[in-house]
Amino acid sequence: MRKIQFFDTTLRDGEQTPGVNFNTKEKVQIALQLEKWGIDTIEAGFPIASIGDFEAVQAIAQAASQMTVAGLARCQKKDIDRAYEALKAARYPQIHVFLATSDVHMKYKLKMTPAEVLAAIKEHVSYAATLFEKVQFSPEDATRTRKTFLLEAVQTAIDAGATIINIPDTVGYSNPTEYGKLFAYLIDNIKSDQEIIFSSHCHDDLGMATANALAAIENGANRVEGTVNGIGERAGNTALEEVAVALHIRKEYYQAATSIRLAETKRTSDIVARLSGVAVPRNKAVIGANAFAHESGIHQDGVLKNPETYEIITPQLVGVENNSLPLGKLSGRHAFVTKLQELGYRLSEEEIKPAFQRFKALADKKKQITDQDLLALLADEVRSEADSAHLTGLQVQYVSCGRQGAIVSVAQGETTRVASAVGSGSIQAIYNAIDDIFQQQPTLVSYEINALSGGEDAQAEVHISIECPETKRRINGIGVDFDVLEASAKAYVQASSFLKKEAAQSDD
Repeated sequence: MRKIQFFDTTLRDGEQTPGVNFNTKEKVQIALQLEKWGIDTIEAGFPIASIGDFEAVQAIAQAASQMTVAGLARCQKKDIDRAYEALKAARYPQIHVFLATSDVHMKYKLKMTPAEVLAAIKEHVSYAATLFEKVQFSPEDATRTRKTFLLEAVQTAIDAGATIINIPDTVGYSNPTEYGKLFAYLIDNIKSDQEIIFSSHCHDDLGMATANALAAIENGANRVEGTVNGIGERAGNTALEEVAVALHIRKEYYQAATSIRLAETKRTSDIVARLSGVAVPRNKAVIGANAFAHESGIHQDGVLKNPETYEIITPQLVGVENNSLPLGKLSGRHAFVTKLQELGYRLSEEEIKPAFQRFKALADKKKQITDQDLLALLADEVRSEADSAHLTGLQVQYVSCGRQGAIVSVAQGETTRVASAVGSGSIQAIYNAIDDIFQQQPTLVSYEINALSGGEDAQAEVHISIECPETKRRINGIGVDFDVLEASAKAYVQASSFLKKEAAQSDD
């Protein structure tokens, strides 16, 4: 079987999801889990975009030991130089250079002629090849590019030293038949003395990202690009977990293998969902909560007789386990650390102490601590360390058939601010008090509660999204706690803190 490489862009394209902003520590944690999952190449970021992006790419380059670490760059020497600096420490570095080739992009965005675009591709891919052994080129908006010009652009990049060609469906415009034929056309017509890897990169604007990626594979693509949970700009990207499982379940049809360890799929999905603040829909393919649920009586009867009647994917295949951790309030530090290592977390001695304290506090409230509880606790720990503000106190007064009241205290550095407010509901009262503390009035766009496990002692995971009325900038927040009101307050404080910090930076 031929090998299909997996290129993950969760930390670059996925971070362009409205409201998502990973800090460096979160990016490294996600990167290490992606490496454990079996990703071949990770696009760690866009080094020239910001100091934060540069530092994150640099940190991932130092942390990754098996997968290739790539940095994105425009066709500009300063971008390529910045990517080179960020990736110096990578064991397997790669650069990803891109330039738009569609008529609409060349005319209105680039304001360049086709001849100028070809010259820029030749100059900058050639320059990148002097610094990197692995050079990938992407003709942005390829699926809306004139076919003959696309071939010319791709051939120019190959002649200049690119060995990986990515064909992006940048706006999710294509369909499986068209997209597959485009790969077949390019592969049949390029000229090269060395092997060229063709890669798909699809967006889901018309709901066909996964289908398009599989069509590309059928027509010769040996690499697929996408994100975990399909997060990304607008409607998102190809969901890598869907492609991985499809190739496994239908391996007799596709005749292709991957390096993905499917048992790590659900854990990878959970980490990205928690740190991004983007919850996975219950009906999401492969990893949604309903993916293995059977409501219909006929379906239930069939599954009880033989799971294969209605279940083509077993829960265990993607790492969905129902067993609970044998950890509780009497568990010691050694058992806790050992379990963390099994879950794929690498914590320093300084990081273990506060994490263990939070675990013990949770164990005092819950009879059983599940994998989901621990993963949420650790993800919350990673995110909390980077937040400039923390919820330190919450008092709620509930009155039946009346206005609710809340007193909230938030610590920012060495200063603690307290505010009280009322609202028509407890959550509204809490959020009004937090608005008073931060002196801002964002719009609450979405509010969602999930239970991390079954039972009355399940932890609450609250996802919220707020929007600045002036800039329309959207920020996600996530809070996890045994108490749903506490979790709701944590999520709102986290998002409000980031919004305030961003406003202060823009004023400067």
